[in-house]
Amino acid sequence: MTGAGDPEQRLRTLRLLRSVRDRIDREYASPLDVAALAHGVGFSAGHLSREFRATYGESPYSYLMTRRIERAMTLLRRGDLSVTEICFAVGYGSLGTFTTRFTEVVGVSPGKYRREAPLAGLPGIVTMRATKPVRNREVPPRSRE
Repeated sequence: MTGAGDPEQRLRTLRLLRSVRDRIDREYASPLDVAALAHGVGFSAGHLSREFRATYGESPYSYLMTRRIERAMTLLRRGDLSVTEICFAVGYGSLGTFTTRFTEVVGVSPGKYRREAPLAGLPGIVTMRATKPVRNREVPPRSRE
């Protein structure tokens, strides 16, 4: 990691990484890419990806995709938007890509997730913590029998 021998440099790097993470949290529905995020803090895309992964355990792109799926889960539970509207509201440009990615991460399609409405009626913070997608626990592909 950058600045491992220089505590001041490491703190500066951590502040910049936090600002990138905060930007992703705020602007998850916008078209964001690693190059633009890196440019915003004066890093190269490769350097940002390495530092972000070392600090947060996943790449900036993976973090962005996790935020988008997490927000989609919330909107699906709420139930007042169609799956297509949710797809575009969380920053995907294609319903097919959204459905595929959602199914890979969550384990069921967006429509099925909505119908099953997990934890409906519980406070938002409880639901958010209980249903937070974790990318390293992605659902394995189903075998075709």
